[in-house]
Amino acid sequence: MQKKIFLKILVFFFFISSVNATTLEGFAKVIDGDTLRLNDIKIRLYGIDAPEVNQKCYKQFFSFNLLNYNKKYYCGKETSNKLKVFLKNSKIVCQIKGQDRYKRKIAICFKNSIDINAWLVKEGLAVAYKKYSKRYSYFEKQARDQKKGIWAGQFDMPWDWRKKKNKLWFN
Repeated sequence: MQKKIFLKILVFFFFISSVNATTLEGFAKVIDGDTLRLNDIKIRLYGIDAPEVNQKCYKQFFSFNLLNYNKKYYCGKETSNKLKVFLKNSKIVCQIKGQDRYKRKIAICFKNSIDINAWLVKEGLAVAYKKYSKRYSYFEKQARDQKKGIWAGQFDMPWDWRKKKNKLWFN
């Protein structure tokens, strides 16, 4: 008898929590590599961090014996552009997980069945934001091992780059 009551209560709470789970659908506008606008709502992609639009990274341009030449490029702008191409004319669905201190919705978004957050990390266009979730750590390791995207060269982690920028700005 107690098991039946417990199961009914468990099913009830599962139903209540799934009713409160919010999803948004529509065509997204890319703000930057980890932020979208969907139906006039700003969405921060959950569990990842992408280079900032003005952030420069380095990738090997030329190498001969001991001579290496690295080229600077705007890796954040590259991430945004590749995300725009990936999402072009595609309806997406975002599962809202919460809200950040800037009042943006935090979400995992999908194009068809493709997890966009995971796609960015797999392609080496963003990193797993392990401070908030380890969900995308495996994909980051894969991209790093395969030297994809930003992992093909040198870069500051986006959170470190923001810290440095803020220090310079306020000093």
